[in-house]
Amino acid sequence: MSIYDHPHVRALIASALEEDLGGIGDVTCRALVARGALLQATITAKTAGVVCGLPLLPLVAAALGGSLSELSYHADGTTVAAGEAVLQCRGEAATLLIAERTALNFCQRLSGTATMTRRIVDAVAGTRACVLDTRKTTPGLRLLEKHAVVAGGGHNHRLGLYDQVLIKENHIALMTPPAASPPPGFSPAAEAVQRCRAELGGSMVIEVEIERLDDLEAVIGAGADIVLLDNMPPALLAQAVARRDRACARSGRRVLLEASGGITLETIRAYAESGVDRISTGALTHSVQALDLSLRCIQVAAR
Repeated sequence: MSIYDHPHVRALIASALEEDLGGIGDVTCRALVARGALLQATITAKTAGVVCGLPLLPLVAAALGGSLSELSYHADGTTVAAGEAVLQCRGEAATLLIAERTALNFCQRLSGTATMTRRIVDAVAGTRACVLDTRKTTPGLRLLEKHAVVAGGGHNHRLGLYDQVLIKENHIALMTPPAASPPPGFSPAAEAVQRCRAELGGSMVIEVEIERLDDLEAVIGAGADIVLLDNMPPALLAQAVARRDRACARSGRRVLLEASGGITLETIRAYAESGVDRISTGALTHSVQALDLSLRCIQVAAR
């Protein structure tokens, strides 16, 4: 199923239109737009980037009870130049004018995410590292924003709390009772992995965050599928890769290493060259600059 067919996306469109129309409607269109008036519309990229979300315009129009004809648009993930027309269509004037801002708000943000993702993916080209998003998404927009990451060439981390285990430092803090004296060599991170594996079974993907390399072999031995190396510099990550390789050679298991924390476009290449398999960054969704898109219309005669 296309992301645009997802009921969550349709509900999101309805909510955005209700926010804009307030149960009253577009009073400007009511005063100025004659019944049956038609417009030819063009969306133009005012800056270069990667477009995503253009199929939402006809969906917004449909939610208003209208339709668009002679519709053509660039596919998600298309690189565009400044000044390039990215969508063209014809439709009822009221439908297009009411749909314009809601559709552009979605498209501009999704295109910003796709554009930033493409830049970061290009920065690690030629290394083994793939680029992933996080759950640091705009409330309500997660499915669409994660779709935009894929359109930009990135990969999705877990969608939510329900589809993968991710053990973080605040979970690990619960593994040792406050009054307990842990035995020598005890690893709270490994204990957390063991408990999750026992509770959730062998098919669940388990990722665990560690902040010191001394926990690496322990969590691998406990059954972690992915180890998140938090806020470690590239030199330390390279050590982790070597230690992971030795541990996996002994166990016969494949365990992925993921770097995260404070990684920017300027520094990501060094992290990728450490040999890690994955690099995750919330910047793909929480720090994007929207791609500037403009919709302009001309009146056309009714057929």
